[in-house]
This record gives sequence, structure tokens and C-alpha cells, in this order.
Amino acid sequence: MCNNHDDLELRRKHTASHIMTYAVKMMHPDVKLGVGPWTDEGFYQDFDLGEGKSISEKDFKKIQKKMRWIVNKNFKIVRQEFTEAEAREIWKDDKYKLELIDGIVERGEQISAYDFVDEEGRTVYRDICAGPHLDSTGDLGIFKLTKVAAAYWRGDSDRETLTRIYGVAFPNEEKLAEYEHFLAEAAKRDHRKLGQELGLFTFSEKVGAGLPLFTPKGTFIRNKVEDTIMKIQSKYGFERVNIPHITKKDLYETSGHWAKFKDDLFHVHGKGDTQFVMKPMNCPHHTQIYASQMRSYRDLPIRYAETTTCYRDEQPGELLGLSRVRSLTQDDGHIFCTPDQVLEESRNLVKVIREFYTKLGMFNEGDFKVSLSVRDSANLSKYLGATENWEKAESFLEEVAKSENLPYERIEGEAAFYGPKLDFQFKDSLGREWQLATIQIDFVQPERFGLEYIDNEGKRQTPVMIHRAIAGSLERFMAVIIEHFAGAFPVWLAPVQAHILPVTDAHLPRAEEVLAKIRGISGRAEIIDASDTLGKRLRNSQTGKIPFTIIIGDGEVKSGKLTIRKYGEKKDKQISVEEFLGLLEE
Repeated sequence: MCNNHDDLELRRKHTASHIMTYAVKMMHPDVKLGVGPWTDEGFYQDFDLGEGKSISEKDFKKIQKKMRWIVNKNFKIVRQEFTEAEAREIWKDDKYKLELIDGIVERGEQISAYDFVDEEGRTVYRDICAGPHLDSTGDLGIFKLTKVAAAYWRGDSDRETLTRIYGVAFPNEEKLAEYEHFLAEAAKRDHRKLGQELGLFTFSEKVGAGLPLFTPKGTFIRNKVEDTIMKIQSKYGFERVNIPHITKKDLYETSGHWAKFKDDLFHVHGKGDTQFVMKPMNCPHHTQIYASQMRSYRDLPIRYAETTTCYRDEQPGELLGLSRVRSLTQDDGHIFCTPDQVLEESRNLVKVIREFYTKLGMFNEGDFKVSLSVRDSANLSKYLGATENWEKAESFLEEVAKSENLPYERIEGEAAFYGPKLDFQFKDSLGREWQLATIQIDFVQPERFGLEYIDNEGKRQTPVMIHRAIAGSLERFMAVIIEHFAGAFPVWLAPVQAHILPVTDAHLPRAEEVLAKIRGISGRAEIIDASDTLGKRLRNSQTGKIPFTIIIGDGEVKSGKLTIRKYGEKKDKQISVEEFLGLLEE
């Protein structure tokens, strides 16, 4: 039976995947099956239909009809266990299942399957699966198939290409309607659509997929985010550094990244024999700035900050607007400190994160959570470094989470290979969670690079390295905030804060006076001249999601006041120029 609501929804989605699979097998009896797990949004299943066969969204109506028949038959769902020999015999004609069996056997796990059983006790459908599932197909509720896509077996581009069908499942029609409303809202806020409409960024086939080009307005937002973070963290002693975009592979061999990520890097060949790569991260470079001279305990903590572009060779099918790119700009920072300084430095990073996301209105109770990401206790071989240091690092982070009253949960298996971390997940205006800020404690890289400082007794010691990201990748961060604000940015972040609309050309001199005063406080405004009607210009300002529209006509020239319309509002109000400047400064 189900233990709680979340477990019930998981079982519903997992069961829906099997019901869809059974329906497809009824239409294509020789189909071979890849994997079919549940996801946060719904479920999917991968199919190998055989040469010359395909499924498109045009087939969804037929598949869903068969799915409804399976639901109405109310088949019982029963778990079965098999020996390795039995399993290999049952699935001898399905190479994907045989490969899954290989993995189960290698891990020493029990081979289990779930059967759909009819009223006479006969098995009508069976698939290898660890569960969990509902008790019967009749318990499913409402479902809908949403899209079809191609997927590589095991995510390996050198393996077979399968057909992946996605779907969603809910307890009733009301929940499905809520989901469809959510999709409609998400489509309106899609950063790819809004980014083009608002003129923030573009892509070029001549430049390449996953390599965004930012316009002046998009660049302003990026720079404003970077400057805001730097202004906040400078109070805690961060200083800017700068590193090149390529490096010898030796750097990543020492850090440990080469063995794990070499196939995800862009390799660069110059005129000599030295092999270079485009940097995928910045921390190994920053260790070399630290290592450039001997340090004393009096020098620590040393805090480096840099916003710089890194490069990762993502699969073309995984690229998605700004959310997944090949050139990602990180607002990166690293602290080198003594073990006694770790707690205070980590607490200060929480303060930076709190101040920045409060400014965005995203640090409210219930709007974010924190994962204390630690090692997978069942697979410690994946991680570098001494157990003693891992335990220290995990303990440090848990103490920080408690002392800062963070809503945290300990999550096994999500640590980086070199250290545990606090991952901050923020909800956007549609309730979606995004992992953005991170604090990581690292004993491993300082040891691998031989970093040292002289302690107060004249002995050589190894510093602790704290990695931190506030916004993370600026590209991904922009995708999140574009969708969160639906393109209507807060006044401080908007590339253009105001449109000034002179009613006629006769009012242009006053408009230019107002523009000069706005620019005098570093405000950002544009005059939209009277070449179009006032009504059209007002509509364009609203479409462009400009925070304020200023109207200047005879009355405004005479009174010296401004008629202001705020974005999203229909009523105008009159205020003095000084009052308006105060709004911008706030």
C-alpha cells in the first residue's frame, strides 16, 4: 500500500508508464523496451520499434484508447521474482532487457518484474521493474500522452536510437486541467520566446548551437547581476581575478576532472605538441593563483571572485535555449582558508545568497529549500579524499545550515566527487524549483595541488578550499528569471526603466530635460518620439514590459509634473520629477 501522497503520485506515474507500454505492445507486438521511469512531471518509456517503424503524435489517440481499455479492465498488478536463468529465458529475445539483467546481477540485486493479471489469474503483460506501482490498473485515474522524441540507449550517442514517449497522469480531470493551465502559463513565459521578443539574446547558425549572443539589453542584465553580486560579496573581502579560457590538460589531470569529464571537453590543438582544452570550470585555475607564492596564516582567508565563460561539449539534443548551452558564464568564487575559518566563511556566503535573492524577492519562507548534498554511503569509491575530511566537511555544512536556520534536507549521493555542498533551490512564480546557488567545502583539490600556508608555529599546512556560486551559470540564471518575472523585470534589473512619450514634437524639449535628469542618477530611459500615435506607443511600452511610461503633454509642461503609467496598470498618476527619480533610486 502507499505510505503517503508523494508515494501515491510516484506509483501512479510509474504505473502509467507500464500501461502505456502495454498499449504500444498491443499495437507493435515485436517492440523491444528500453527504460521507462517516472519523472518530476510525469513518465516516459523508450521503445525500439524495429526498422522502418515509427510512432508520432498522430498515434497518441490510438495508444490512449488502448490505455483506457487497460485501465477499465482493472488488471491486478503483482510483483514476481526470478532467478537469473529464468529472467534470461523469459527476455531472451530483448537485448535491452538482457543488458538490464546484466546490471542487476552485477549489483547483486534481486531480479523482479511486475505482471498485469486478469480475473482468471493469467498474466497479460510483464516487465522487469523494481517498482513501486499501484495495486491495479483501474486505480490510475486520468492520463495524457504529451510528446514523442528520440533518445539514445543508456544516453550514449554511440548506441541505438530509441523512440521515447512522454506522458502525465493525475487522480482526476481537475488536476489535469491545472496541469494544462500550468503548461499554458509556462509557454507564455518561455525564455526563448520572451528573449527574442524583448531583444535580449539571439543564436546564429554561423556561430553554432548552444552559443548564445547577447544584445546590449541582455548584456546589461548579465552585467547588472554580476555587479550586484560583487557589490554584496565585496563586503566580505572578495577580490576579482582573471584567468585564460584554455589550459593544458595537465591541470585537470591533477585536479581529478580529466578522468571523469575528458569526453565532455572541447580539445584545442595549437602549433606545438601540447594538448589544450577549453576550460569547463575555474577552480583549478584559481588554485594556481594561490600557489604562485607562499602564504602565511596571516594572509588567510584569501577570497577570489570571477565571472568568466566556460565551455562544455554538450550533446546537440540536450541544448535548450539558455538553460543548457555550450558556453556558460559562471559567477565563480573560491576561498582559501584555515579549518578554523571554514564556518565563518561559509556563514558569510549564506549572507551573500540571502541578500541577493531577497533583492529578487525569492528568499521568502516556503519559496526555497536547501539540500545538504553528501556522499553515497553505499558507493564511497566514487569520491576522492580521506573519509575524515569528508566527515569534517559534511559536519561544517550541517552546522552552517542549522545556525543560519536554513530549511535543509540531507541528500545522499549528490555531493561533488571532491566535496559535499549546500545546494539552494528556489521556486519561480509557477512553483518550479531551480538549483542556483551552491556552497562546497573541498579538502581534496588543495591536497592534490600541494597548496600550503605557514601556520603560527612555522609549520606547513594545507588550506581548505570553499567553492561558491551565487547565480551559477548566468545563462541558466537568465532563463530562470526571464520566466520567473515573465520578462517584466524589477526596476533595478530592467535594461530600460522608462519610456518617455512626448505627445507631440512640441513637447520634445521637456522630454529631453526629463531624460537628462534620469540619466543624471544613472537611470535608464528612452524617448519614444511622436512618429506613432500616443496609443500605439503606450501599447508598445506595455508589450515591451517597460516598468514606467512617462507621458508629457501641454499639462505636464505647464505643471512641471509627470504623468506616469506603471507596467501592468491601467490608471495613470501624476508625480513630480523628484518623486519619480526617488522611485528609480529605490
